[in-house]
Amino acid sequence: MTLPRPVEAPRESGALARAVASRGGGARTRGHMNLDGSAQDPEKREYSSVCVGREDDIKKSERMTAVVHDREVVIFYHKGEYHAMDIRCYHSGGPLHLGDIEDFDGRPCIVCPWHKYKITLATGEGLYQSINPKDPSAKPKWCSKGVKQRIHTVTVDNGNIYVTLSSEPFKCDSDFYATGDFKVIKSSSR
Repeated sequence: MTLPRPVEAPRESGALARAVASRGGGARTRGHMNLDGSAQDPEKREYSSVCVGREDDIKKSERMTAVVHDREVVIFYHKGEYHAMDIRCYHSGGPLHLGDIEDFDGRPCIVCPWHKYKITLATGEGLYQSINPKDPSAKPKWCSKGVKQRIHTVTVDNGNIYVTLSSEPFKCDSDFYATGDFKVIKSSSR
């Protein structure tokens, strides 16, 4: 399946942008500053929701890509539920929007097309199979590496799909591929 490149989601303008800036959240500029010029807490950022498309469209394609506040995300529709995460795999930056969704130990996961890493849609945990070397005949079991992929919130309102970026202060491995550091490396290699 070939998907179009991510499109820039509309940004707030006018009264909405001023409202977001006046409450000190959501819209920010480079250097971790709010639009009103005040410093933003680097540990916790508040983002406004951004409309990324129509519910009917994602239900047909079962996935879509978007850019939300300068961050590339993929939105999945799987078994009646919406899930959003960073578009690049935490391991090596593989394109998750091109991966297959499979169940592992009853948990729906996106499988990275580059190295077959399994990432849960609901929590962003990396999964692996553990084998007991003392009992090689035992069945391997699925274990978690912990949260590796940043997960974002999806909401539906009047048939529109909105994504709100995660404001969790912990670092995720996938953050590297969504930050300026990776974007600078990527753009300098062209």
